[in-house]
Amino acid sequence: MTALILATAVFCFAVTVIQVGSIFIAICRLRRRSPRASTSSYPPVSLVRPLCGIDNYAIDTLRSTFELDYPHCEILFCVASAKDPVLPLVEGLMAEHPKANARVLVGDERISPNPKLNNVLKGWHAAAHQWIIIADSNVLMPRDYIQRLFASWRPDTGLVASPPIGCRPVGLWAELECAFLNTYQARWQYLVDSFGYGFAQGKTMLWRRADLERSGGIEALAKEVAEDAAATKVVRDAGLKVRLIDQPLAQPLGRRSLAEVWNRQLRWARLRRASFFMYFLPEILSGGVLPMIGIAVLAHAFGLPLALSVASFGTVWYGCEMLLAAAAGWHLPAAYPLYGLMRDLLLPVLFVSALKGNAFVWRGNEMQVERMRPRRMMAQMQPRRVMARMRPRVQEVAAGSRRRLRSLHKRFSER
Repeated sequence: MTALILATAVFCFAVTVIQVGSIFIAICRLRRRSPRASTSSYPPVSLVRPLCGIDNYAIDTLRSTFELDYPHCEILFCVASAKDPVLPLVEGLMAEHPKANARVLVGDERISPNPKLNNVLKGWHAAAHQWIIIADSNVLMPRDYIQRLFASWRPDTGLVASPPIGCRPVGLWAELECAFLNTYQARWQYLVDSFGYGFAQGKTMLWRRADLERSGGIEALAKEVAEDAAATKVVRDAGLKVRLIDQPLAQPLGRRSLAEVWNRQLRWARLRRASFFMYFLPEILSGGVLPMIGIAVLAHAFGLPLALSVASFGTVWYGCEMLLAAAAGWHLPAAYPLYGLMRDLLLPVLFVSALKGNAFVWRGNEMQVERMRPRRMMAQMQPRRVMARMRPRVQEVAAGSRRRLRSLHKRFSER
């Protein structure tokens, strides 16, 4: 029993340190602002927006395309069918902005099971410029959208991306989706990005055409079911890095149903499991439910008030997440702890469901991720292979940490 209590205490302490530490690092990363050049010094850009149906707040997200404060931007709207209901909306916006360099491309050439990638294909090939942005139709673009992307580009960068940040939620389930998108998924994205190990996000991707063409062109993204997972691997295989922008981009949610939220999160979980299995595994330990159960066990063992102990721990856990949302300027409802708890109750169910199945539906299209192959998974988890993959990354992180410490020491010694 003593060993169990000790193990529980160590677990609760460790996950709390990780929770608080990850939030602190994410806040520091999100408060960083990369220097920007003058707009006139940025190159011409082709902006490709694949469309399929009408999203919530579609008029706002699509209109934001025409309100960018960028002088040399070609806009390419891509649809698979001339009967898509979003076309009249886009044509109306183009009529409102006749001076915009915008056009619509219609066609359904297929290179993969991914309908979004198939839709983007024609836009990529039709793009007139060497810098190409692929942006989902439900991204709300600020006026300095393109400048934000270029501000994060470095000499060793192969792709700049942004995770979606939920905003304008209507109803309980949209609030739940905000809790998934913002303080959970975006937080972990910015944590790993802080160590130079960012992952691509299909919501927004800034490419230099030559970089992707050297790796096989846009068709290379068909190697994975999800184009952003393929993009991450293509960039890393080229010896380059994926970077996230300093201020992530908003996705207006509107009203959501529980089924919509669940299906989206299950789709993403199965895609992570299929594309980045070793990174997917620790997700079973994420969230506040397991440590709260551990706190309850410890409270019972030491004769402490059970409800008060769990409530106090939950206040710290979700209070830190609220601090992150406040510091980042994200949507922050008073009932956030409830939505965070609902999310964390779903996380173990999502994890198991991601392991058990391979199918998902995206915008009416039935798709499949690669089936689980136990031998292959076990081979990936062999200590020698794990260490071989981790060693270069650990060495790089250690070197970066030493540089930061030397910089801090020099800064304080000069004071």
